[in-house]
Amino acid sequence: MAAPSRRPASRSSSAKQPGLTWDEATLAPVVLVHGSEGLLVDRAVERLTGLARDHDPEVERTQVTAAAYQPGMLAVLTSPSLFGEPRIVVLEGCETASDALITDVVDYLPRPADDVWLVVEHRGGVRGKKMLDAIRASGAPVVTCDAVKKDADKVAFASAEFRRAGRRASAGAVRALVEAVGSDLRELAAACSQLVADSDRAVDEAAVEKYYGGRVEATGFRVADAAIAGDAGQAVALLRHALATGADPVPVVAALAMKLRTLAKVASLRGRGGTASDLGLAPWQVDRARKDLAGWTPEGLATAITATAQADAEVKGASRDPVFAVERAVLTVAGAAGR
Repeated sequence: MAAPSRRPASRSSSAKQPGLTWDEATLAPVVLVHGSEGLLVDRAVERLTGLARDHDPEVERTQVTAAAYQPGMLAVLTSPSLFGEPRIVVLEGCETASDALITDVVDYLPRPADDVWLVVEHRGGVRGKKMLDAIRASGAPVVTCDAVKKDADKVAFASAEFRRAGRRASAGAVRALVEAVGSDLRELAAACSQLVADSDRAVDEAAVEKYYGGRVEATGFRVADAAIAGDAGQAVALLRHALATGADPVPVVAALAMKLRTLAKVASLRGRGGTASDLGLAPWQVDRARKDLAGWTPEGLATAITATAQADAEVKGASRDPVFAVERAVLTVAGAAGR
C-alpha cells in the first residue's frame, strides 16, 4: 500500500467541504469525523485506524477523551518520537471540548506533525464551532455521520450491509427487517450480520421471518398496515398481541402516524407530478402508498389523521387509559378506509 501523503492539507476558501461517508474515510494529517450517528462515527474511526495499520502494522494509536484533555496535551502527543514511528491520535467526544482543546487544535492545523494522523471526533452540537470551522477551512477531509432517521435511508443502509458482506438480499426481506428492528441503527446492523452468518444463501423474507417474525408481526407497522387496509379485526388482534408481549402504545401510534403521513404525502402528488425523492421517500414506499390509497378518500384520510393525532396526545399523558386510546384510533382508521 502506498504511503499516504504527510503534507499538510491545503487551505481552502470554502467554509465547508463536501462530506465523505464512513466507508470513504481516508487518512490525512487531520481528519474530522462529525455527526450524531454513533455507529457510523465508530466505524469511521475504526476504518481510519485500520488504514493506518495497513500503512504500518506497528502504528501506535492514542485515544484521548475531551473530558480528560489538559492544555498542551496535543503538542505532547504529536511531538517527534525517538524512533519516528507513525501514530494515530483520536480526540474523542469533542462536542464537549474545553477551550484549551479547541485552542490547541486550531493552533495545530497550520503545521500538523509528520508521521501523525489526527482524528477529531465530534458527535454534534454547537460546542467547538470555531474548531470545526477551522478544520473545514484547512481543507482537511470531513467524514459526515448524520443520524439515519428516514425509512428509505435505513433500507439503503441495510442493503449496503448485505452487499459489503457479499450476500444478496431481496427488497422484501430488507423492508421486513427494517420494520422489525429499524428503530436503532446498531440493532439493524447486528441483525444484518446475524442473517449473513446464519444463512448460506440469499437473504429472503422467509429468513427474516424465521429470526424476527414475532417482532415483525407484533410491531406497530403491522398494526398500521392492517388498519390502513380497513381490516379492523386483524388490526385489533395484532395490536392486542403487541401490547401483551410488551409493546408500548406510544410507538404503535407513532407507526400509525408515520404510515398516514406517507399516504398524505403521496396523495399530494396527485395531479401535480413529482418524484419519490421530492418527498424524501424510497420508490417502494411510494408504490406501496399508491396501492393503499386506492381505497381512501380525502375525507377518510383527514378523519384518520385527526384520530391519530388525538391518540398521540392521549398516549403521551392526556388520557389515563393509553391502551383504550390507541385501540380507538386503530378502529377509527380502519373504519375510515374506503370512506
